[in-house]
Amino acid sequence: MRKLIIILALFTGLTACTDTAPRGGGDILVLGDSIMAWNGNAAIPDVIANQTGRSVTSRAVPGAQFDNGSTIASAVGFDIQQQFPGGRWNWVVVNGGANDLSADCGCGACGASVNALIGPDSQSGSIPAFLQKLRAQTGAQVMWMGYYAGSGSGSFAGCRDDLVEIESRIATFAANRPGIHFVDSEDVIDRGDRGLFSGDNVHPSARGSAQIGAYLAAEITARENRSQIRAGSL
Repeated sequence: MRKLIIILALFTGLTACTDTAPRGGGDILVLGDSIMAWNGNAAIPDVIANQTGRSVTSRAVPGAQFDNGSTIASAVGFDIQQQFPGGRWNWVVVNGGANDLSADCGCGACGASVNALIGPDSQSGSIPAFLQKLRAQTGAQVMWMGYYAGSGSGSFAGCRDDLVEIESRIATFAANRPGIHFVDSEDVIDRGDRGLFSGDNVHPSARGSAQIGAYLAAEITARENRSQIRAGSL
């Protein structure tokens, strides 16, 4: 009974902090973990909405893994793939993987976990399969957001090398897939600027979320503009 109460309380809290997806889809959908969800109404998806003036639905949940083996946890948002509500979207922005390494291998010997997410060939694994599924089912432009390096010795410091390898493989995968994009938040987060990080040295401060959200918004707009130019020249 105690476990059931905890699960119900968790579900109530999660439904309060994730958006209800419009029936049939919408404009921009965000899936991911706490990097996306941090800072309440000043989180990265909120910044994207403010910067673009577009409708953004976020299903990101703190603590979410990309692959979560628990059916109950997955049902309440702790599996990033299960956050996807279906429907047609113009853009789907995704991040994830750090919590998988933390949970599955303690950010230690994580080679098997890395390969399960995306193989050495950069084509196999659950991440490429999911990104292709999103592209096929939604008709969306799909953008993977890479992590930035933490400031100092945060709880994921030991995952750094493996996350860099995962994202290198995702970037290679995206380069050969029209409509799938890789954007690295590290391009706008200076790990030496302590004001970009919250107190745990891992999550973004409100200013950090603002910089990342503005960067993603600019990338979405720029890529759409380039696509329209190419279409007009045909």
